Amino acid sequence: MLSVIIGISSALIYGAADFLGGTASRRISPVRVTAVAAAAGLVALLIALPFVGGAWSPEAVVLGALSGVTGAVAIGLLYACLAIGPMSILSPLTAVVSAIVPLTIGLVGGERLQPIGYLALVLALVAVVLVGFVPEKGAVRPSLRGVLMAVGSGAAIGLFLVIIDQTPDDSGLVPLVVNRAVGAAILFAAVGVLALSSSSRSRSDRIETPAGHTWRPGLRLAILCGIVDAAANTGLLIGLRLGELSVMAVLTALYPAGTIILAAVVLKERVAPVQIVGLVLAVTAGAMLALA
Repeated sequence: MLSVIIGISSALIYGAADFLGGTASRRISPVRVTAVAAAAGLVALLIALPFVGGAWSPEAVVLGALSGVTGAVAIGLLYACLAIGPMSILSPLTAVVSAIVPLTIGLVGGERLQPIGYLALVLALVAVVLVGFVPEKGAVRPSLRGVLMAVGSGAAIGLFLVIIDQTPDDSGLVPLVVNRAVGAAILFAAVGVLALSSSSRSRSDRIETPAGHTWRPGLRLAILCGIVDAAANTGLLIGLRLGELSVMAVLTALYPAGTIILAAVVLKERVAPVQIVGLVLAVTAGAMLALA
């Protein structure tokens, strides 16, 4: 029961972090947002490490580094697709894919679900279709580019969950510290490459910083995003060590609830009734998978 509570709490915190990251990406580029967020998260984890502790071992470092690579790809794609929008559709799509990937790897590896679990997988796939289907005039509609980014992000998040689940139980926050260090290095390197390949007033920079916005609000949002995301990752790691990968993968996949609520309240995004049905099915599928 404790792992379930931690999983749901982490999901809501992830949702808040994703909203902050997606909003920041509308002011500065998604790559820069992700890099700043990774650095801010690393600082937060380094501050917490002496209090939480953790044994440094080759396995913890290697797995942490691998999770850092997948995490950088996942978050970079996620914030990019959320910047394109609509958040209320692309965030749930990413979540469903992120849950299906660990479940699939588990099933291939020999895990077996109860009948309710297989039914839940079918419901999850139906939910993906309904969430992405917008029949009403005036309702938000995702682009193909945004959908592909969301699917790629979900797959990378799923791999991140699988890798981080393999870390030693006595490693504490060490894998997450390495994760953030590697992720920040990759993303800042990407920022450097982009900076060298374009002038300070290039067309791409004008797109990255829309008229009426400055980079400072985006930077503040990115820093806050990194701290919140680090808290969510810490909860995820604790939940994985207390419970099962399949259950935590599904519970944390409920994070769009936080994103959707904030997008509706702050950005006034409109969600069509058929999409609401899809979201309800997604939540139902998550609960069923947790039981399975």
